Amino acid sequence: MMAFISRTVRTAARGFRVPFLCFSIAAVLPALSNDWIWAQAAPAPEQQAKLTITLQNALERARTNSQQLQSADLDVALAHEDRRQAKAALLPSLDYFNQYIYTQGNGTDPGVFVSNDGVHVYNSLAEVHEELFSPQRLAEYRRTAAAQALAAARRDVVERGLTATVAQDYFAAVVAERHIMNARQALEEARRFVTITGQLEKGGEVAHADVLKAQLVAQQSERDLLETELSAEQAQISLAVLMFPGFRLDFTLVDDLASVPPLPVYAETETTALEMSPEMRAARANLHQEEYGVSVARSAYLPSLSLDYFFGINANQFAVRNEEGRNQLGSSVQATLNIPVFTWGATRSKVSQAQMRREQAELALTLAQKQLVSNLHSLYREAQSALDQLDLLRRSADAAAESLRLTRLQYQAGEATVLEVVDAQKTLYQARNAYDNGLARYRTALSNIQSLIGTL
Repeated sequence: MMAFISRTVRTAARGFRVPFLCFSIAAVLPALSNDWIWAQAAPAPEQQAKLTITLQNALERARTNSQQLQSADLDVALAHEDRRQAKAALLPSLDYFNQYIYTQGNGTDPGVFVSNDGVHVYNSLAEVHEELFSPQRLAEYRRTAAAQALAAARRDVVERGLTATVAQDYFAAVVAERHIMNARQALEEARRFVTITGQLEKGGEVAHADVLKAQLVAQQSERDLLETELSAEQAQISLAVLMFPGFRLDFTLVDDLASVPPLPVYAETETTALEMSPEMRAARANLHQEEYGVSVARSAYLPSLSLDYFFGINANQFAVRNEEGRNQLGSSVQATLNIPVFTWGATRSKVSQAQMRREQAELALTLAQKQLVSNLHSLYREAQSALDQLDLLRRSADAAAESLRLTRLQYQAGEATVLEVVDAQKTLYQARNAYDNGLARYRTALSNIQSLIGTL
C-alpha cells in the first residue's frame, strides 16, 4: 500500500516537474506510516488504569464538587461580610463633602432665602464621624457575629448530610460488587450441576427432568447475574454523581468491608454528639443570634451619642483666602445626643417580637437535642444489632456452602433429589448476600454515627 502511494506521488511530482518535492514526500511517507501504526496501536483512554477510590477519597471529592456545600460556603462568606460591615459601623468614618448652593438674588447679601449665608455658598469639607455611644450598633455587631456562627454551623449540617449520603452510596456500591461475585459463583455452581446431571443421565442414573431442572436454575442464575450487574452499575452511578463534576465511571472502590471497626461506647458517643453535633451547634448558634436580637430591639430605648468633626471651606467664594486676604479654611465640631422619647409602641412591639423569636429558638434547641439523642440511640442499636449478627451470618454462609457440597455428593450417590440440590444452591446464594449485606449494614450505621457526631 505504501509503495503504491509512493509511486503515485512520484508520478504526480514528475507531471508537475517538482522532483525535489517528490523526493521529500517519498522520504517522509515511511515515517508517517510508522506514526500512523503506533497511533492505532496506542491504548484508548478507556483502557487506561482506573481510579482507586477509598471512602475518604469519595468524601473529599464529594465535598469539593457538592453544589449544596458550595452554596453553604457562600452563606458563610456572606455572613462574614455582614459582620465586617457591622464592625466598620462602630469605627470612625471619613467623608469628603463638596457642595455648591446658588440663591436667587434680591439686592441683599443672603438673597431671597434668608437661611442661606449668601447668594453663592461653597462647601468643601472633610468630615470625621464617630458613634461614641450606640448600643444598637454594638448589639447589631454581636448579632452578626452570632449569625456568622449560625451560617458556619448550618454549613456543617449540610456537610454531615452529604457525608452520610456518600458513605451510604459507597457501601451500597461495594456490596453490589460483592453481589456480582456471589451471582457469578452461583452461576458457576449451577452450570457445574448441569454437567453433573447430564453425566448421570447418560449413565441412566437420573431422569431427563433433573437435567431440565438444572438448566432452568442455570438460566435463572444468568438472569440474576444480569440484574445484579445492572444494580451495581446504578449504585456506582449514584456515587459518581456525588464525587465528580462530570459523568465518569472509570473508577474502582476499595472493599474494606471485611475489616470491622469496633463500636464506640454509647455514653461517650452521646456526650460527644451533644457537644460536637452540627445540628446542636446550629441550634445553639440560632439561640445566640436571637438573644442578641433582643438586645438590638431593647437598644432602641437607649440614647445615642455621635461626634462629627469638619475641616475645610464654608464660604461665599471657593478659595483658601477671600478678596480681603482673610483665611477661609476652618474647622468645627458637632456633638449629637439622640434621646428616644415616644414611638407609638413600635419599640416595645419589636422587643416583644424579638423575645418570641428567642423562645422559638429555645424550643428548637430542645427539640434538636431530643431528636439527636433519639437518632443516635436508634443508629447505635442498629449498629449493635448488625454487629451481633455478623458472626451468625458468616457461620450461616459457611454452613450453606458445606450443605451444598454434601447435598451434591448425596445426589451423585442417589440419596438426594434434584430439588434438594437446587434448594441448597439457592440457600448458599442468599446466605452469601445476607453476610455481605450485614457487613454493609454495620459499616453504614457506624458511618452514620460518626457523621452525626462530626467525626467522619
